[in-house]
Order: sequence, then C-alpha cells, then structure tokens
Amino acid sequence: MADLSTSRVAVYLDFDNIVMSWYDRVHGRNAYSRDRSRIAEQPHDPEITEKLARATVDVGAIIDYAASFGTLVLTRAYADWSSPVNAEYRSQLVARAVDLVQLFPAAAYAKNGADIRLAVDTVEDMFRLPDLTHVVIVAGDSDYVPLAQRCKRLGRFVVGVGVAGSTAKSLAAACDRFDAYDSLPGVQVPEPAKKDAASNAPRSRKRSVDPAADLLERALRLENDKDPSQWQHASAVKSLITRLDSSFSEKALGPPQLHRVRRRASRHRRDGRDRQHRPDAAGRSQALTGRIRRAFSRAGCACSTAPRRPVPAGRRAGPVA
Repeated sequence: MADLSTSRVAVYLDFDNIVMSWYDRVHGRNAYSRDRSRIAEQPHDPEITEKLARATVDVGAIIDYAASFGTLVLTRAYADWSSPVNAEYRSQLVARAVDLVQLFPAAAYAKNGADIRLAVDTVEDMFRLPDLTHVVIVAGDSDYVPLAQRCKRLGRFVVGVGVAGSTAKSLAAACDRFDAYDSLPGVQVPEPAKKDAASNAPRSRKRSVDPAADLLERALRLENDKDPSQWQHASAVKSLITRLDSSFSEKALGPPQLHRVRRRASRHRRDGRDRQHRPDAAGRSQALTGRIRRAFSRAGCACSTAPRRPVPAGRRAGPVA
C-alpha cells in the first residue's frame, strides 16, 4: 500500500444535481422544474439565457476546494453532456482535467441514474486505488448517504459539498466534513429576492434558538464530562464541534477567527467584569461574544485558547490569557 503521509483525493460530481440546485438557489425554490421545458426546447431564449448566466456554477471553486485536502488523483463529473445546460461547462471541466462521464436519461426529463453510477465507480475506485485518503462527493441527495457511510467504513475521510437549502441533512451528517457550495472561496452568493425575504421574515422572528450557541454549549458539556476541570482548550472544543456537526463553519458566525472571540469571552468569565472590544467590520463581534459567554455559563465551564505554560512552585496553575 502506498505511503499515506501525502493525502490523495478523489472527487465525484453529480453535476446535474449541482446545476439544478444552484439554479433553484438563485431563482427561487423549484425554479428549475418550472423552466425545465423551456431550457430544453428554447435554450437560446433571451430570458432563459439570462437566467442560466446568473446561475452559472463556479467549477473552479469546487475543484480548488477539493485540492486543499491533498493531491487530486481523479476527478469525475456525471451528467448528460448533450444537454445544452451542461454543454456550456464542458470546456471548463476539460481544462481542469475532469473526466466527463456521459449519462443518457431513459426517457424525457427522467433521472439519468447518476447516483447509482457514481456510487458504483466510487466503491470500485476505493478497492482499485487503496492509497486514496479522501473522497469528495459533490451532491445534495440523501441517496448518497449509504455511499458516504461505506467510504467511512473503508477508512476514507469523506467530504461533502452541496448547495445550501437543497442538501439533505442526513448527507451532511454522514460526511466527516460538509461545506456548502455557497461558502466556498470565490463563489458569489446571490441576493435573495424581495418576496423570498418577506416570506422568510416571520420564520426568522419565530426562531428563538441559536444553533451555533447550542452546539457550542453541547460540546462544552461533553468535554467537561470527560475532563471535569474548570478550563477546556479551544482546540479540543472545536474538534468536537466539527464531529458533532460536520457542516459547522466559523465563517458563518461573523468574525474571521472564532478563537479570538472565545479568548475575549474566557477573559470576561475569569475576571468577572466587562471590557471594551473593538468592533469588527460587520459589527457582530460583541453579539457573538455574548452568545458564547451565555453558552459558557449554561455549560458551567470556561474555555482556554492558549497552551499551558510552566508555573513556578507554590503558584496555582492556570491557562494563559
């Protein structure tokens, strides 16, 4: 078996799934289903052309993200490449050395069986290439949950990529790490339509639970049960958070580095008085600090972001601020 000190990555893209999901993300829910016949029959219609241009998938952002895990040894994209929508991407994919797998649908608008073909090829590649360390699945269907679980059982690190709002939660949970396509570097996130914002406003007001704070509190409680010391190191807490929720991303919380906020929150808890902080550009740093402080308080422990340093004899040991 090859030396696994160097990560080797295989990428599998259900391209139809990503194109349709991103189209719905840009133009509204079920937009692709409504426009499917016009896209197939009138691909050069000015309105359809403009919609497709706005919903263009950044293939380079996906491949660059996958390359961040190690050397790309194979990259395959599954779709009906005779379709005008997918044909627009052929030159981009070929330029990035992507192997295009042609799948013809059995009937008009029928499924092309990409999920079955992709799963069969992935399992075959894992046995044929035992040096693979990472498997990147670019899709959002729950049909890929068994594939992700099998890859993990065979000792591979599974990374999932899907469009936010169109990805099954079960698939995100089955992966070791899951990131939304919207959050990849270089991807331009579309602005929501006014009617969508108006329809979502009442839901946002009804939500009283902060998922990030609850996830942090749960991780702190679990770490505190394993090691009932007063302080929990941030590296251990973050590692546990990513295991609890593979879709967790610090970038969605505002400050670029969450550990700085945790450090300020831990200082608050240690000296028991408020301090002034310089607000970040988004103006959300203080709000996030308050959420994390409340999570610390509910969990009954504190968090340290720095390693311990040698303490002279006779003095009480403690974490470095």
